[in-house]
Amino acid sequence: MSDFPKLLVATEFPPNVPGGGGAIVRQMLKDWPVEKLFWWSCEPDKNRQYGQLVAAHAVAAIPPRLYPNKRGRVLKSWLLENGWRPWAARHFEKTVAAFQPDVIWMIPHLWSIPALAGVLLRRHFPFHFSIYDYPDTNPAINAFGPKRCRRWAGQTDQLYLHATTRDTISQQMTDDLRTRTGVNGMISRAGLEQEDFDYLSGKNETRNDSIRIAYAGTVISEKSFEIFVKALGRVRNQLPLPLTLDFFGDHSYRSRIWFDGAWMKEHGNQAGPELSRALKECTWGFLPMDITDDNPRYNRFSLPTKLVSYLAAGLPVISLGHPESTVVKMTSKYQVGLCATESNLEPLGKKLQTALSEPDPKTKFLPEIKRCASEEFDARRIRAALHENFRKCASIRR
Repeated sequence: MSDFPKLLVATEFPPNVPGGGGAIVRQMLKDWPVEKLFWWSCEPDKNRQYGQLVAAHAVAAIPPRLYPNKRGRVLKSWLLENGWRPWAARHFEKTVAAFQPDVIWMIPHLWSIPALAGVLLRRHFPFHFSIYDYPDTNPAINAFGPKRCRRWAGQTDQLYLHATTRDTISQQMTDDLRTRTGVNGMISRAGLEQEDFDYLSGKNETRNDSIRIAYAGTVISEKSFEIFVKALGRVRNQLPLPLTLDFFGDHSYRSRIWFDGAWMKEHGNQAGPELSRALKECTWGFLPMDITDDNPRYNRFSLPTKLVSYLAAGLPVISLGHPESTVVKMTSKYQVGLCATESNLEPLGKKLQTALSEPDPKTKFLPEIKRCASEEFDARRIRAALHENFRKCASIRR
């Protein structure tokens, strides 16, 4: 059998989507032959900025006007569930018949879940299952309704159970799924490549003329973000160097009440090496989760990919969140920067002032950054284990 079986990726998003899920999948597909790589999604590939090529891409497109957003969520969700979903399931079956993959890699994401579950739970086809976020987090429930999201969560559990091989993004998620399904899985997530480890081992100059805190990606935990910004605002004039908060991502936050253009800068979306270079010019990386436990299905199980981006750039991490969140547990285990759980501005401000007054934080926290990266986020090791699972699935089919 070839070292690279014919692989069909099946999920809601296209090959070159921004965001953490797309980043993980692309990194795990590094060096996978294009002629052996196929894709099925509910969204078209609108751009090629990330450079992910595939042999063929089948799209069971959700009409943009039907995708539930701020208007008509109930009606649009009903129409998708009863009209688009059965059509998409048939579309996926035809895609499998046309592409004849050796193995399917399913990543459950929102509307792809009911369409794919209807096929994969019924047909005896070997598939690998990777889950990065639960489908019944608060934002999804607000968009699509609690009953639908909980039904998707049940289908997700069944897919995890019936998969040939499987993985999750965190140990907490692995443990949680094992309690309901009785089966275990590996952990697969974005990681550092060899060039990243080489960078961390090199003698890298540190700029000491300003304090730059990077935030990469979309602001998910807005309440935590606002608390952080308010605490920073209280102490920034007491710091030894000028402070800036640098945003890297698709979204603009200038309209937010907490945004202050005097010391916050937006740099727009940057991909791959461009983002890596930009982050290396910063001093810290900021990683918030919800400070309360109101959204536990996200807070306790998901792990934002921006953590890997910060570690790869050698940035100490300022983490803020509920004590039971994955981020706080990870940054408590490894002393990679400042780990805070306070929502009160005064103690949080004092912690920030002390940390940000450190003259050379990159050097101080580098040993723990390297240890965390090596033990938890070695991309080569994670990718090799995942590819071995793909080969296992393919061997079963043959």
